[in-house]
Amino acid sequence: MDFSDVFKQSNQLVRISPDGKYMATCVQYRLVVRDLSTLQILQLYTCLDQISYMEWSSDSLFILCAMYKRGLVQVWSLEQPDWHCKIDEGSIGLVSSRWSPDGRHILNTTEFHLRITVWSLCSKAVSYIKYPKACDKGLNFSRDGHYMALAERRECKDYVSIFVCDNWHLLRHFVTETEDLAGLEWSSSGCVLAVWDSCLEVSGLRHREFTLFLDFVETPACVSPQYKLLLYSLDGRLLSTYSAYDWSLGIKSVCWSPSSQFLAVGSYDEKVRVLNHITWKKIVQFEHPATLDDTKATVYKEVERRPARSSEEISLHNITAGSALFSTNSKYEICPPPVQIPAVEPDPDRANPVVGVSALAFSADSRYLATKNDNMANTVWVWDMQKLRLEAVLTQASGVRCFQWNPRCARLALCTGNANLYMWSPGGCVSVQVPSEGQFHVLSLSWHHTGDCLILLGKEQLCLCYLDTNKQHS
Repeated sequence: MDFSDVFKQSNQLVRISPDGKYMATCVQYRLVVRDLSTLQILQLYTCLDQISYMEWSSDSLFILCAMYKRGLVQVWSLEQPDWHCKIDEGSIGLVSSRWSPDGRHILNTTEFHLRITVWSLCSKAVSYIKYPKACDKGLNFSRDGHYMALAERRECKDYVSIFVCDNWHLLRHFVTETEDLAGLEWSSSGCVLAVWDSCLEVSGLRHREFTLFLDFVETPACVSPQYKLLLYSLDGRLLSTYSAYDWSLGIKSVCWSPSSQFLAVGSYDEKVRVLNHITWKKIVQFEHPATLDDTKATVYKEVERRPARSSEEISLHNITAGSALFSTNSKYEICPPPVQIPAVEPDPDRANPVVGVSALAFSADSRYLATKNDNMANTVWVWDMQKLRLEAVLTQASGVRCFQWNPRCARLALCTGNANLYMWSPGGCVSVQVPSEGQFHVLSLSWHHTGDCLILLGKEQLCLCYLDTNKQHS
């Protein structure tokens, strides 16, 4: 492994261009564009206010910078530094801004989700989409960029509108069988749209009701069930409906596999249910037990250790199933069963108690599924989708903040908010300390699309980690 120097950044606004050649970084109101191979500054832009959001266009020619507090969007050109565009939403405000797949239209969502404004950089035309629903995952583009699905709320009912992104023509508009639509997402193939219902607010349940839910006892009849997952075709036909149980706390996370063969659903009952793409029925259910008695999975536990010799080299290439590779301040140990997984009992007296599967991620080849159960915040679970069983358990010394698969191979990177970078592969685990002069705590991370480089983000800094040690980077 090799690490770059540390650079400044704000609000973790660091993006690699889609072509993989450039890195854009926001530092307060400045936008810095670097050549990723040399890390030299190519362009430096100054915005009108502190940047809230930043995004590359699909062809890597333009960069969008949104300033939500002022209702402004500025667009910069990488090829023509003197050219720029400013969009002012005025008094109607701005809460979200993003590129369309063609990289020539910008979609701005106004305050209170009154409408979505579509701005064209080519023709300067403006069009409006009314009634967007105020939910975090209410807008989603298909992977090929041909279609956009939008959740809408009209006359106290949920609708979905499907648009053709080439000309923003409305292809389909249909009502959904949801009480309160919480999100939607296209399959990787773009042929199926998953729509799921929201669950009741945990804070709205009484102590006894929430306790009964955790103990798998029937909830009072006054609490209506909210667990519902709906699968729609491109023409709006309802393909299937899935509901795991009639509890009032339902779906917490949804994730498609890259092959579109699996749809993983994380729930508040601490279980993951995986549906197949043929019958849309459950093929396996993964649980997160507090005690692993007789398991074939390898359980890795992070332990602290004394500083090692500075000359020690750490490489992913010599990982073996029985090894305990370590950084200068921590290492992994393999624990034989039985193993007790650290867990925190949810407090039903507090609003929104921490419980349920909140994070799901498939490996690039759809072979493995990584999950995180919130009341086991220090643990990442890795499941084998071919054998349909638990493959590995990673128990960290502190809470897992982020994990992400390498886009080219089965290698999982994760961070816990300290100075270490952790990785798992079918061969084993490794813990590496990020070298820096000051305190650099890894709060988030993301892979380069080649899988050869990782971007590590701290509170106000960033660092690049190169896995190819044959290349020298400044």
